[in-house]
Amino acid sequence: MKEHVIITVFANCGVSFGGGDAYSIGAITVMKAYYKQNLSFLCGLFIVLTTQILGYGWAGMLRKYLVYPVEMWWPSNLAQVSLFRALHEKDPKSKGLTRMQFFLIAMTASFLYYAVPGYLFPIMTFFSWVCWVWPHSITAQQVGSGYHGLGVGAFTLDWAGISAYHGSPLVTPWSSIVNVAIGFIMFIYIILPLCYWKYNTFDAQKFPIFSNQLFTSSGQKYDTTKILTPDFQLNIPAYDSYSKLYLSPLFALSIGSGFARFTATLTHVALFNGRDIWRQSRRAMQNVKLDVHSKLMKAYKEVPDWWFWILLIGSTVLSLLMSFVWEETVQLRWWGMLFAFFLAWLVTLPVGVIQATTNQQPGYDIIAQFMIGYVLPGKPIANLLFKIYGRISTIHALSFLADLKLGHYMKIPPRCMYVAQLVGTFVAGTINLAVAWWMLENIENICDTDVLDSDSPWTCPKYRVTFDASVIWGLIGPKRLFGPGGLYRNLVWLFLVGAFLPVPFWVLSKMFPEKKWIALINVPVISYGFAGMPPATPTNIASWLVTGTIFNYFVFRYRKRWWQKYNYVLSAALDAGTAFMGVLLFFALQNTGKQLKWWGTELDHCPLATCPTAPGIVVKGCPVF
Repeated sequence: MKEHVIITVFANCGVSFGGGDAYSIGAITVMKAYYKQNLSFLCGLFIVLTTQILGYGWAGMLRKYLVYPVEMWWPSNLAQVSLFRALHEKDPKSKGLTRMQFFLIAMTASFLYYAVPGYLFPIMTFFSWVCWVWPHSITAQQVGSGYHGLGVGAFTLDWAGISAYHGSPLVTPWSSIVNVAIGFIMFIYIILPLCYWKYNTFDAQKFPIFSNQLFTSSGQKYDTTKILTPDFQLNIPAYDSYSKLYLSPLFALSIGSGFARFTATLTHVALFNGRDIWRQSRRAMQNVKLDVHSKLMKAYKEVPDWWFWILLIGSTVLSLLMSFVWEETVQLRWWGMLFAFFLAWLVTLPVGVIQATTNQQPGYDIIAQFMIGYVLPGKPIANLLFKIYGRISTIHALSFLADLKLGHYMKIPPRCMYVAQLVGTFVAGTINLAVAWWMLENIENICDTDVLDSDSPWTCPKYRVTFDASVIWGLIGPKRLFGPGGLYRNLVWLFLVGAFLPVPFWVLSKMFPEKKWIALINVPVISYGFAGMPPATPTNIASWLVTGTIFNYFVFRYRKRWWQKYNYVLSAALDAGTAFMGVLLFFALQNTGKQLKWWGTELDHCPLATCPTAPGIVVKGCPVF
């Protein structure tokens, strides 16, 4: 069983939080596919490995706060622990299936079923029946579309669609699901409709209600090539003569929520966990109170801190070296690198506390890009790299910490963990980059949605958002959009709002200590209800909430024995079956160009959902008001 855990940890090193490749691959994709930069493979390898190893260095420094304390329980690990036990331990004779039998049956069913939404009948990913009832109404399609609207009434029968952005809902605690639901309902069904239909905030009606694209003042897609200089900086006269940059209303409000989430995270952790962190800091200097896992782990030799210091210092030196050698390519000077490292050091602990207790990871990508966008305006590549070193190294650190906690639960010798994670990082990072490099060099028009069909698997929605962010924060810069006179300047007030919001709940929790539910109100997690949109859609999040409610409230409450025995095993089985079939479909059919064409393979049949509703805006395929 321990060998199996080590293999899993080894494999996890190449996977970002929530699934997918090493995050820095996104930056390299944007540099090569969107900016058409002539990037060398060696420079790309430096970027991928240094960000991940930097994260591992942070993880080692924070073990005593985020791995050893009992309170830091890392909910996502419970599914993995259940799976290992199901695969390796013999169940005592009991009624019903053993966990291993249940896992195999559920995985096989998930594997076979995914062929339907994954290939034969993709419309099952989002059933937007509202659009079929009102095929000629723009408003109905904006409200009902699963891909380009609010997704009211839309639902999914595809596990990949449910778990795509917030991870598996089966392993998320019920209190976190309620917090996310409050934020989601407030944002998608109250704030956004008011801003769009009643107040036309930020000229919202000139654009689709939900889109990951950037727009001109006339509602057309923004052509960034018209405002770029040959060395990938902002051409100011060209920008002034072309158009100001506009965002779809949901995208703009999602950025505003990121402002509030950042300050709310710091306030929430300071108020609710500050005393514990201070106590743990002091205990760490003296003798810490050990839980049963820590006592058992005493049998093994601990990893000395200097092993992690070597990684931290080594990756810092290599990153600084890169900023000198490839200065024109990366645009980020040595002082920008050091600023990024400081930001990561500051934020990893508070974000880690929230993830270790709620299974939600409040992002601060926007803040990282906002800061450097003010300092280095007009440099999109510098902005991208600052985000990677200042934010993504934290994501990797938290991924490594989750695995260290898994090793803690499963009693893996710490030195074995160190070697597995370090070797895994080198192997996975190199392979991630090599595969991405091969695709970028060999797949025609990859990521170019203007040339590719809408059902092409190469449209890169996730990286489109990464590119948009580099344009918003790096190329054009926050000063033009959010500074005095900028169209989105009022969103900046959300920094203050976010900092204040956790305070009343903390005060109430102190005034009424017997009401335990007040302490579970978590403002950063509430704001997480609209995080990640775009590329996530409201239907992704709504389906995640419904599924989580069914299993972690109703099944937990009324079939507790079943839930205890099978819930986490089911989560792992659904993930595994879907992943295996996804890989098989790609190599057997999609990669060889064998695509089906019929009514069920077209996206949700809501062609008018992307149409603007402001008078006089002309967009291809849309009626003009």
